[in-house]
Amino acid sequence: MKPIRIALTKGRLEEKSVALFEQLGYDCTAVREKGRRLILPVAGTNLEIVLAKAADVVTYVENGVCDIGVVGKDTIMEMGGTFYEVADLGFGRCRFALAVPRGVDFYEGYHTRCIASKYVNVARAFFEKKNMDVNIVKIEGSVELAPILGLSDAIVDIVETGVTLKENGLVVAETIMEVSARLIVNIASLKLRKQEIEPFITQIERYLAGGKQDA
Repeated sequence: MKPIRIALTKGRLEEKSVALFEQLGYDCTAVREKGRRLILPVAGTNLEIVLAKAADVVTYVENGVCDIGVVGKDTIMEMGGTFYEVADLGFGRCRFALAVPRGVDFYEGYHTRCIASKYVNVARAFFEKKNMDVNIVKIEGSVELAPILGLSDAIVDIVETGVTLKENGLVVAETIMEVSARLIVNIASLKLRKQEIEPFITQIERYLAGGKQDA
């Protein structure tokens, strides 16, 4: 029988996801001892874990090569996509924020602001809601450099503790949205393999409803 493939975002969300699955009673030894392998079995089940970068998790689930995925809401907001978002897993909490150099009033004056971000779609949508005309520059690395170097007036980025902002002379001007890890499911998979996938989703939902998710 073809396995149910679950794509996990590598790194911190991977660790939290594996911990959740273990709390549900799944044997994730193969994932814990993965070495360089990227597709790993869950012992005693018809589940396979696929380890991937966040953007690829969305791509794999949307295109049906993986049935289920765990990915941050930040990636979902930036990429979009056609799939079911079935659960907020409650871990990986952070927020999208507009950050500016300390002491700067971002909304003062009428000039067109320049915004640096890795998340250009999120930034664009945020300012469109405010009916503000801004220039958006995509930055792949440390976006905090952009205002320091004079490239931008502000940044839109993911903020967890705020330490990196503080150390680079930036402060949060406005929180855009709270984000966390989400469980997503391929639309066709949920229809064609409903009897296999729904019990897994229900198990997670019941666990989360019990208030045991990490805050």
